[in-house]
Amino acid sequence: MAVNDGMSVQRVKPFWPPLVAGVALGLVLLLTFVLTGHGLGATGATTRATAWLGLAVAPAATQSNAYLGPMVEGGHPLSSWITWQVVGVAIGAVVAAFMGGRFRVQLDGERSVGAPRRLLTALTGGMLAGFGARVSAGCTSGLGLSGAATLGVAAFVFLGLFFATGLIASRLVKGV
Repeated sequence: MAVNDGMSVQRVKPFWPPLVAGVALGLVLLLTFVLTGHGLGATGATTRATAWLGLAVAPAATQSNAYLGPMVEGGHPLSSWITWQVVGVAIGAVVAAFMGGRFRVQLDGERSVGAPRRLLTALTGGMLAGFGARVSAGCTSGLGLSGAATLGVAAFVFLGLFFATGLIASRLVKGV
């Protein structure tokens, strides 16, 4: 498949078959458990970034905070394994997008609802999902993938509710 970006024609490689991608993800998850003793996750990195910013702006308040305080006790909050996992995922995604001929900057939904509304909706949804992830002690990758891999009941409840909420929200916020 070729994509014409106005300046050149770029060859786009096909996506992996879903079964192959699923098996590869399962092997990565297994390898992560074996090498680090942890599963996959992402929102812990944003929480640690918040602790780092809090330590820079209001150190006394951050250190005395029951939630953020323990993250800054053991040294630099960004030295955690989860921060480096997220950095590695971001770098890997950019490299894979370039190698697959799929790298481009775009705002999905811009034509149908306009850029400002789309950005506001995406930011609001992301903040709500992040808040929910912290309250439930795990995000879709941490609780969904890693929790389901360890057969945690909470993971299956979370995944079912996550998908159901997504279906309902997509009906309520049509076209965004």
